[in-house]
Amino acid sequence: MSSPTVAIQAEGMVKRYGPVTAVNDVNLTVPAGTVHAVLGPNGAGKTTTVRMLATLLRPTSGSAKIFGYDVVRDATAVRSLIGVTGQYASVDNDLSAYENLTIFARLVGLSRKQAKVRTDELLEEFSLTDVARRPLKNFSGGMRRRLDLAATLISKPPLIFLDEPTTGLDPRTRVDMWNTVRRLVAQGSTILLTTQYLEEADELADRITVIDRGAVVAEGTAIELKESIGRSVFTVVVDDPEQHQRAIGIVERITCAPVNNIAAGRIATNHADASSATTVLLALQQAGITVRELGLSRPDLNEVFFALTGDPQGQSDTTGEAA
Repeated sequence: MSSPTVAIQAEGMVKRYGPVTAVNDVNLTVPAGTVHAVLGPNGAGKTTTVRMLATLLRPTSGSAKIFGYDVVRDATAVRSLIGVTGQYASVDNDLSAYENLTIFARLVGLSRKQAKVRTDELLEEFSLTDVARRPLKNFSGGMRRRLDLAATLISKPPLIFLDEPTTGLDPRTRVDMWNTVRRLVAQGSTILLTTQYLEEADELADRITVIDRGAVVAEGTAIELKESIGRSVFTVVVDDPEQHQRAIGIVERITCAPVNNIAAGRIATNHADASSATTVLLALQQAGITVRELGLSRPDLNEVFFALTGDPQGQSDTTGEAA
C-alpha cells in the first residue's frame, strides 16, 4: 500500500472509448496537503482523468490509488475519502441553500441535529448565511459555485477534486474561490485542480501537470515549467517592416535560438539573457535598424501552455464534454 503521505498515485492510467484513446499512460503523484493543478486545452483528458481517480469511470488499464486504496478494488473506501466539485453545480435549483446542504448532510449519514450544525457551519464559512433561505434560482453564479463547494465539504474529505471550479465566475468571485482553496489546504486538505485559467494554476498550485491529447506532456512547479522553455523572453519591436527580416537574422545569430511570436514587427525568443539582449540592441543599432520597444522577462504560463500544447483552442473530448 502507498504511503499515507501520498494522496494520489496513478501509474500508466489509460481510458479508451472504442478506437479512441481519451487518456493515454497518465502518471501522477500528489503528496498530501498540497494543491496539484492539471492544465490542458479542451479535450485534453483532464475531466476524464478526474473521473477515473474519483471512481466515476473505470480505467481501461493502469492503476490509481487514493491514500493507498485502489480506485477499482477499494472504490467504496476511496469514495469516503474524496469530495468532487464538477464544472457545473450539482445543487437543486428548486431548493434553498439551507435545504440543499441539509439534504446532502443527511445523505452522508449525519443525524438531523448533526446535519443542522454542519449546514450552519458551511453557510457561515462560505458567506451564505444571509441568503440561506433564498431559492437557488435567484443565486448568482458565484454564490452557486460556493454552495456547490460547500456541499462537497460536508463530510470533510481529505482529498478534494475541483474540476474547473471558477469557470464563468467574475474576477472578484474567482479570487474569493482562490482564498477558499488556500484556507482548505491550510486546514490539511489535498486538492487536485483542473483549470484552463493559467494564472489560477500559477497562484495556487504547488506542482502542475500539463496534459494534451490525453497524455502528460510536462510536469513540475510553475517556475520549472517556465524555465523549461527558456531562461527569459527577449522581445524586440522594430519600426520599419522592411527591416524586420534583417532584425530576425541578427536576433537569431546572437541568441543562438529560433525566433517565435513574429507579428506586426514583433520578434521574440525564449532563450536569451541580459548580456545577449544588450548585444542584440547594439547590433541592431549598428545595422541602422530602429528599435521601438525592447523587453526582457521570464516566460509566463501562457507561453508554456502554447509551447507544450500548440493550438490553444483545443477540441471537444470524445464524450462530448470538456475534458
